[in-house]
Amino acid sequence: MQQPVIDIRHLNKSFGTNEVLKDINFHVNKGEVVCIIGSSGSGKSTLLRCVNLLETPSGGEILYNGKNILDDMHDTTAYRAKLGMVFQQFNLFNNLNVLDNCVVGQVQVLKKSKEEAEKTALQYLDEVGMKAFVKAKPSQISGGQKQRVAIARALSMEPDALLFDEPTSALDPEMVGEVLRVMNMLAKTGLTMLVVTHEMGFAKEVADRVVFMDKGVIVEEGPPEQIFNNPQNERTREFLKRTLEKF
Repeated sequence: MQQPVIDIRHLNKSFGTNEVLKDINFHVNKGEVVCIIGSSGSGKSTLLRCVNLLETPSGGEILYNGKNILDDMHDTTAYRAKLGMVFQQFNLFNNLNVLDNCVVGQVQVLKKSKEEAEKTALQYLDEVGMKAFVKAKPSQISGGQKQRVAIARALSMEPDALLFDEPTSALDPEMVGEVLRVMNMLAKTGLTMLVVTHEMGFAKEVADRVVFMDKGVIVEEGPPEQIFNNPQNERTREFLKRTLEKF
């Protein structure tokens, strides 16, 4: 049996007296696409931010390739370099052009030469359809294009897995499709992906497993066909009924 890339065990997170995550247990295997769904405030994004240590968990373990990254001895910067993160709001450097946004992390964190970093960046910008915009600043491109650059930037670090935090939620509806197409393409390459999303169609078609969260707990997880066609939990059924009725 293969060892998971990410293995979450009994994870808790509180902000003051507010317990946001309660005894979370799940894993992501190499090459797997796992989608986390649930209502706003269910703890999805907090969970992702804990996985990437943007938030410090209050308890539990996060194992990366079998080692607990919450140990004091663990190198957080090296760990983050291995887990790419794509945010809702793109988080591009507005003073840098598209190419330099994808180069700076490689040079500063991976200690690559600028020439080598540019070669890698151009490869991934080409993959996401943004090679023609290398000289553009973020202010000169659309939201969908910014998110594709953000994905290329994360890929340029050549991570073991990519984390997506609702990557289409800040986009106009007509731009959502272009980002989902890129994510679909990446999933087919065998990239390990952990995706917090409200795009039910994407989760249904692309995910290997779907995790449904509600009020800080994992209520149900399973293959998309089970979660969407035959959910076992009443809370899952209610959420999907409400969500899918919008379409």
